Amino acid sequence: MLTILLHSSKTMRPTPANEAHYQAPALLHEATHLAEYLQRLSTGQLQTIMQLSPAKTEQTAQLIQSWTDDPAKQQPAIDAFLGDIYSGLQVHTLTDDDRRYANDHLFILSGLYGILRALDSIHPYRLEMGYKLPDEPYRNLYRFWGDWLARQLPANAPIINLSAVEYTKAVLPYLPGARIITPKFLSVSPKTGQPVFVTVHAKIARGAFARWLITNRIEEDTSLASFDELGYVYDATASTATQPVFVATTFKGLGLSVRLT
Repeated sequence: MLTILLHSSKTMRPTPANEAHYQAPALLHEATHLAEYLQRLSTGQLQTIMQLSPAKTEQTAQLIQSWTDDPAKQQPAIDAFLGDIYSGLQVHTLTDDDRRYANDHLFILSGLYGILRALDSIHPYRLEMGYKLPDEPYRNLYRFWGDWLARQLPANAPIINLSAVEYTKAVLPYLPGARIITPKFLSVSPKTGQPVFVTVHAKIARGAFARWLITNRIEEDTSLASFDELGYVYDATASTATQPVFVATTFKGLGLSVRLT
């Protein structure tokens, strides 16, 4: 069994009108207190904390004030987030069986909710894990969450880390390093012919890798080298046991992100 680790995104879909089954996040109690604290902050404080433009500050303040834990105003986490990783994940293509499998294997790190299963019900918000808030106990979210996030993960299973460093800092220090497998995605530069790191390519690739793990029911870390989506090929020479490297001679994820057309 493998555990897949992603992170939340800044942008989210509005909550649709639906009567979907409500699945409460494991740390909803803590999230509710954190949301209520955010609702007490001024727009000026939010602007400083999040480094936003005046217009974006007003939008964010309204978003925070509208947050609720009302079960009727939620949607599954896997459907809620937007961005390059979720473009690669292509949630809309997953079957009901895929979604149930994802709910057992996929975990999403979140500044507000701490950690989410794929089908945990959430409301739109904005709170990155790295934000520095004015008051205790929320001043440092890494300290606030402590080891709670790591404790929500299945014991002993290898963890496929597809999350950003800002978020993994909240969970990996509490886990044995040998359990963590962090794939690396490189693209061959048309200028130099050498593999290089391209941020938007790598983000889409992380989502696509998660999707591949889910749809193919990959249960053993020994099978990871078989990944060949979006033009990526496993590079045995550059890889290690905890960092498999995949190189795309031609990145085939164009069109998946609004940043790549």
